[in-house]
Amino acid sequence: MACENKMKSVKVVAELPNLKAVPSNYSVDHHHNSSPAIDSIDDSLPVVDFSLLSSEDPHQHSKAIQDLGRACEQWGFFMVVNHGIAESLMKELIGVANEFFLMPEEDKWRYKGQQVFDPIKYGTSFNYTSKETTFYWRDYLKLSVHPDFHSPHQPKNFRELIWEYCEKCRKVTKMLLSGISESLGLEEELMRKSLDLDSGFEVFVANYYPACPQPELVMGLPPHSDFGLLTLLIQNEVGGLQIQQNGKWININPIPNSILVNTADHLEIFTNGKYKSVLHRAVVKKVPRISIGIANCPAMNATVRPAASPLIQNERLPPLYLPMKYSEYVEKQQTKPLDGKSSLDQIKIKLKQT
Repeated sequence: MACENKMKSVKVVAELPNLKAVPSNYSVDHHHNSSPAIDSIDDSLPVVDFSLLSSEDPHQHSKAIQDLGRACEQWGFFMVVNHGIAESLMKELIGVANEFFLMPEEDKWRYKGQQVFDPIKYGTSFNYTSKETTFYWRDYLKLSVHPDFHSPHQPKNFRELIWEYCEKCRKVTKMLLSGISESLGLEEELMRKSLDLDSGFEVFVANYYPACPQPELVMGLPPHSDFGLLTLLIQNEVGGLQIQQNGKWININPIPNSILVNTADHLEIFTNGKYKSVLHRAVVKKVPRISIGIANCPAMNATVRPAASPLIQNERLPPLYLPMKYSEYVEKQQTKPLDGKSSLDQIKIKLKQT
C-alpha cells in the first residue's frame, strides 16, 4: 500500500472528493516555520537586455557584459528581456504542458522512469527513487533534449513545441555563457572546450503544482540549488518561486515575456566560487501553477573543475572544488533527498587556516 501511495500523483490527491486538509505525508510546515519573513522586492532583481550582449556598439556591449557579471555575482538570478523568443511560443508551450498533466493517469505513468538518466521520466514529489518519507506538492515531466532529443508524442504538438523552444533557448544560453566568460576575463572558447558544451547535456523539466487547500503546510520543492551551468525558467501567471538573498526568502514575479535565469552548481565550480549557485524553493497556491525549466549542463563525460587564471592564482587563490565527472555529480544529487547545497558542499576543498 505504501508503494501505491508513493506512485500516486499529487494531482490525484488534490482532486480527492471533499479534500479539506493536506494528507500528513505532504505536510512540511517546518520549512515555513524556520524561515525568515519574506521580503517582496521584485524591482531589485537584475534585468539583462539580451539584445545588447551582441551589440556592435562597444559601450552598449561592455555595459551589458558588466550587468550580466554583476547579476551572476550579486544575485545568481536575473531576468532576461529582448531574448528573441516569441511570447506566443512560451504561452503555447505552457498550455500544452498543462494538457499533459491533465491526461489520464495511466497515460502519464507509462513514462515512469526507473533511473536518473532515463530520457523520459514522469513522476511526483522530487524523485521517487530518493526514498522520500515526506512528499512535495509537485508532479513533473523530465526530458533529455540534448545532445539527443526525447519527448512524449502526447498531447498533440507537444513534441514539436518542445523542440522549437529548446532550440531557441540553446541559442540564448550560448550567448549568455559567452557573456559570462567575457565578464570573467576568460579565453573565449575555454568554457565551451573544457566542458564539451557542443555535446552538453540539457534537461527539459515541466513542473505541475496543483491547487492546494492548505498551501501554508506544504512545499512544491524544498530549498535547493540546481545542477548544471544555467537554468532558464518560464511559468504561467501564478507566482511561487522564491530565492534566498541575504538570509531572507524573496518572492520572484518575473516581468511579462522575460525568462528567469539562475546560476547553477557547475558554474560555481567552474568559476571557483565567484558566481555561486543560489538556494531557491517553490511554494504552492490555491490555484495550479506550472513552470518549465531548462537545465543547461556540461557534457556527461566532462570533468568539471575550476577554470585556470584568473580564477585560480596559486596560493593566493587556490582551487576551491574537487574535480568531478558531471554525470557522477548529478547521480549523487538526484538519488537522495534534496538538502540545500549539500552535494556541492561535499566537493568543496577545506583550506588550511594560516
